Amino acid sequence: MKIVVWQTAFLGDLILTTPLIASLKNIYKESKIYLISKPFGKDVFKNNPYLDKLIIFDKNKQSTLNLIKTLYKEKFDIAISPHRSHRASYSLFLARIPKRIGFDKAGFSFLYTDKAIHRFDGTHEIIRNLSLLKFLPEYDEKKIIDIPQIFLDEEEEKYFTKFKLVEKDYIVIAPGSKWATKRWTAKGFAEVIDILSYEGQNIVLIGSKEDEEFTEEILKKVKRNVINLVGKTTLRETFSIIKNAKLLISNDSAPVHMAVAFNTPVIDIYGPTITDFGFYPYRNGVVVEIKDLPCRPCGLHGSDKCPISTHECMEKITPSMVIEKISSHFQNIF
Repeated sequence: MKIVVWQTAFLGDLILTTPLIASLKNIYKESKIYLISKPFGKDVFKNNPYLDKLIIFDKNKQSTLNLIKTLYKEKFDIAISPHRSHRASYSLFLARIPKRIGFDKAGFSFLYTDKAIHRFDGTHEIIRNLSLLKFLPEYDEKKIIDIPQIFLDEEEEKYFTKFKLVEKDYIVIAPGSKWATKRWTAKGFAEVIDILSYEGQNIVLIGSKEDEEFTEEILKKVKRNVINLVGKTTLRETFSIIKNAKLLISNDSAPVHMAVAFNTPVIDIYGPTITDFGFYPYRNGVVVEIKDLPCRPCGLHGSDKCPISTHECMEKITPSMVIEKISSHFQNIF
């Protein structure tokens, strides 16, 4: 049995696909499981015991036709796509894979042989993805694994020490996001950093090079010391830093799902998006948000500019709201 999974969405989406891969292998132990993902799939699935082969596909640099030819040559028995793109639907169809499972809201969903219901009704993305497996003849609920997993080897486990960090002796803050409206305010982050620092907490900032400009805005307002690792770590190093932290504070973005994978407590700050979309912390996490704003949600991913030019969803979140959530849900932090 050869099975291929298509997930070429964002980093967080890929992390939330790890339970699907693990469950597939648990159901079909003798099968070969392949995954189509963006290049960061190499970091997410390194050392993963459930995946047999990774097929890297970057739509901006690689030919879809060549990918289809590759899939056709592999002669897969089953294809499963949590990704709801038109490209996934027609590529798996043209590769002549006999059983193709996707969502009813996917582009060109009529090309799937089996379709699961996709709704933004509060169902977590992990559970939504796992619903695709119910169309398998050998589906067994007892074999389902519903926790995201990232596997670090012994050396990688210690990556955090390269930055002179001590296990469970620091709080990580991930202030960035691809979309500007999903970022909490620089003033808010700065005040939380100062409050936590005053309480004796060591603060570490993480993010990609794209987050450097916003991070500088925050640091200009910070009055106390902070360890700034934004743009200075690899993805695997970031995994280690989050795994060994006592807490993560993040916007609604990929670091939240990294923390969940390592069971690190997480404070998830929500602005333009809502928990009904299903990307809230799956375990060990708390959401901070302004409920009942008529403008929320303004989109599935947020945007570069607030559609009504107020950014109320983030501006109204105060540092005290974040600190209160930490105090009430993670009392051992202080």
